[in-house]
Amino acid sequence: VTWAVMCAHAERADEARRSAKALLRRAAQVDLVMGDFEDAQLPADFAGARRFVRDLRARAQPDVVLTHRLEDRHQDHRLVAELTWQTWRDHLILEYEIPKYEGDLGQPNVYVPVSRSIAARKAKLLQAHFGSQRSKDWFTEDTFLGLMRIRGVECRADSGLAEAFFARKLVL
Repeated sequence: VTWAVMCAHAERADEARRSAKALLRRAAQVDLVMGDFEDAQLPADFAGARRFVRDLRARAQPDVVLTHRLEDRHQDHRLVAELTWQTWRDHLILEYEIPKYEGDLGQPNVYVPVSRSIAARKAKLLQAHFGSQRSKDWFTEDTFLGLMRIRGVECRADSGLAEAFFARKLVL
C-alpha cells in the first residue's frame, strides 16, 4: 500500500504516521509518503502540489487509486481529486466521501458491504488517530456509522453497513 498524505505539516505528520501504522497493520508493505503542505492552504501552492503528485506517480503503479470526491467543497480535497485525475488517467480511481459541514455528500455508484465489526473498528480508529479533527462536532463514531448504515441500506448489504465510492470511469 502506498499511502500519501499531502497536508502532513506539524502535528498532522505525527498523526499520519500513527494512523498509517494502525490502519495498515495488515498490509504486506506500506510506503507512507508525506507532503509538508499546510492544511487548508494547498491551492496556494498548486505547483508544489502538482510536483508532489507527479513524484508520487513515479513511486508506484497502483491497481486502485483512492481519492477525495471531485465535488468535495473543501479546497484541499477538491484539488487533490483534480490532481489525481490529471495524474492517473489510465487507472481505476475510486473517490470517497467525507461527511462534514458543507453537506456535499452525493449519490455513490460503488458499494462495498462491510461487517459490523469492521465498521466499528473503522469508527474507533478514526476517533483514535485523527486528533486534529476531533474538535469538529461532526467527527464522531455515530456520524461514520450512520453514513455506513445509509450506504448499507442503499446496497442492501447483509450486515446493513457499507462503504461507498464514486467511480467515473471503469474499464472492463
